[in-house]
Order: sequence, then structure tokens, then C-alpha cells
Amino acid sequence: MGAYLLGVVLFALGIAVTIALHEAGHMLTARAFGMRVRRYFIGFGPTVFSFRRGHTTYGLAALPIGGFCDIAGMTAQDPVTAEEAPHAMVNKPWWQRVIVLSGGVITNVLIGIIIIYGIAVSSGLPNPDVDTTPTVGEVSCVADQLDAQTLATCTGSGPAGQAGVTVGDRVLALDGEELADFGQLRDKVLTMPGEDVVLTIERGSEVLDITVPVGSVTRLDAEGRPYTAGAVGLTNAPLENTIINYGPVEAVGATLSFTGTLLEGTVQGLMAFPSKIPGVVASIFGAERDMEGPMSVVGASRVGGELVERSLWEMFWLMLASLNFFLALFNIVPLPPLDGGHIAVVLWEKVRDFFRRLRGLAPAGPANYEKLLPLTYAMAAALLTVGLMVIVADVVNPVRLFG
Repeated sequence: MGAYLLGVVLFALGIAVTIALHEAGHMLTARAFGMRVRRYFIGFGPTVFSFRRGHTTYGLAALPIGGFCDIAGMTAQDPVTAEEAPHAMVNKPWWQRVIVLSGGVITNVLIGIIIIYGIAVSSGLPNPDVDTTPTVGEVSCVADQLDAQTLATCTGSGPAGQAGVTVGDRVLALDGEELADFGQLRDKVLTMPGEDVVLTIERGSEVLDITVPVGSVTRLDAEGRPYTAGAVGLTNAPLENTIINYGPVEAVGATLSFTGTLLEGTVQGLMAFPSKIPGVVASIFGAERDMEGPMSVVGASRVGGELVERSLWEMFWLMLASLNFFLALFNIVPLPPLDGGHIAVVLWEKVRDFFRRLRGLAPAGPANYEKLLPLTYAMAAALLTVGLMVIVADVVNPVRLFG
């Protein structure tokens, strides 16, 4: 329990540091271009403590679920004093505004890259070319499930063993469909109790087709309810060469390559995000929680605790890197109040003024953000609602990596 709580606290602290550095990215780039930073706060709501240094008030608020960097004149509707006007963001060149608005996103990406590089040189990164073809590590009988941890006693070699499958066989396909990994084989067999399947086996230099009658066994779902499932009595052999260790120089290329893979997965996750929300709501009322669904700070910290409890520090740091990539890509979604929404407005101003020049007109000046207030409020309300639902789900039905 002590290790679990340590992991929860450390991951929550990692999230807080991530938020702090995201906002610092905005603050430092703003100052680099001579913009006035009024406030730099971690959290929202009532102020816990604050102090002032120069023109900036630094503080911690009661709800550490975000943060903000208040830059004078972020929009034309933001009042500025005569003394602030030369330092107002809205009066700076468009490209400087875009860089400042992107500062947090860039910081999150850099944090993720640094974490991955540290993993690469300390404990190694997953091998992208590992052979995941299902390889038989054990042939056994099949038995009913008695509870979450126990199977009934059984004897014999099981359906696959009786059909002629042996340890060391590589299972290339099931009923002619190629298999990417053992999980795919298991999931397909699970839905075929009482049927015959043809396993395409590679044994040395031979490729064989072996017909295996799928056994029918009792399994328990997440709520402990029994159902009939298929089983053939095969266990996967441990994968080999799954981790590659890198030296300081080699790790640079490996880090960039692995970062690209994680960013690609993050984009796919963001695209699937809206479709995952109904499942989160259903999980609040007892439905099975999707392991790949969204998690809040609460849920991510609990998972961090599970990883530390089992000394899986590499996975702990990889999850924190993934979180930084998610925050980066989520923030560039071109909708207010996200950073991407503000960037979209600045770019729209630039495109609009380009076409005005073609027509011999003067630039129209900064956009009127008051017209965007309904969309901003709607997006803020939607994000708050979704965030609260995910937090509730993480409390009443959290994601558990290890059962």
C-alpha cells in the first residue's frame, strides 16, 4: 500500500509539474517578446497563496486541475493601461503571438521527448520490430473459471494438444486470417465455443494446417456473471527482444522515432475521444470500464500508483510522457478556449488582412472576441462537464491495469 500511495502522489505531482511547465512555456515566450505577464497561476478557484515579483503575480489556487498565464492584451477586448499598451500581446506581430500561444504545446512535446530519451538511455525502449507472432509456450487442458483468480482442476492435453499442436509452434493464421499477436488468437477463440477452427502452424521449415475443436468453458465477466466461452488450451511463449537499450547518441534517433509513434497514437486517441464519452457515462452506472477510454487526473494517478506498486517505473514514465503529448495535441484543437482556438483566430486575422490588401483595403485590426463568446462558453461548459464525468467514473469505477 505504501508503494501504491507513493505512485499516486508522484504521478499527481508529475501532472502538476506538467501543467506548471505548460504555463511557463507561455510566460517565458511572452517575456522574450516583451509582453507583459500579469499573473502566473497553478490551479483555479480561490487563491491559496501568492506573491508578486516585478510585474507578475505568482500563485497557487485551491483546485490544482489546470493553470493559466494572464498576458496583458491577449485580445482586443482585454482592457490594458497606458503603461501596459506597448507590452500588450494584441499589439505585437502575429507570428510572435502564435509562438506565445504555442509555447505551452511546445513545452509539453519537449517534456515528453526528454522523458523518452531518459528511458532510452536508462532502461531501453520497446522494440518496434519485435516479432509478436503467437508462439506456443505451453499446451494444457481447459477448465471452467471458479472465481476471479481460480480455475477448476482439469487433466489431459486439451483440444489443441490432442489435435497435434506442440510447444514451439508458431500460429500464423486462424481459419485463413493472419494473426498479429496471441491476444488476437485468444479473442477469436473466445467467441467460438464448440466450433472447429483451422490453425495454420509453422513448425521448423514446415507449414501445417491443423483442425482444432474449440472447447466450451465457463468464464466470468467483469461483474462476476458466468458465460460460455471458447478455449483450446494454448499459452503464449514470452516475447523475445522486446526492449532495446541505447547509448546516449543512439538514443536520439530512437527517441524521435518512438515519439513519432506515440504522437500518431495520440492523434488516433483524440479522434476517438468523443465516441468514448458514452462508455465513460455508462461505467458510472456499473458498465465495464474501457481500458483505452479517457481518464482524469484522479484515474491517471491511480494507474501511476499501480505501476509503482509493481516497480514498473518505465511504464510510469512512459504514461507521463504520453500525458504530455495528449495535452499538447488536445490544446492545439482549433476551438476556444484552447490554445489552438486562439491561434486559429490570429491566423484568420492574417488571412483576412491578406485578402483585404488585395482589394486595396487597410488591415481590419484584431478580431472581436465578443462574437466568439457563445462558442467559448459552450466549449468551456462541455469540457467541464466531460471532465467531471470522467472524474466521477475514475472514483466509482476506475481503470485497473491489474484487476
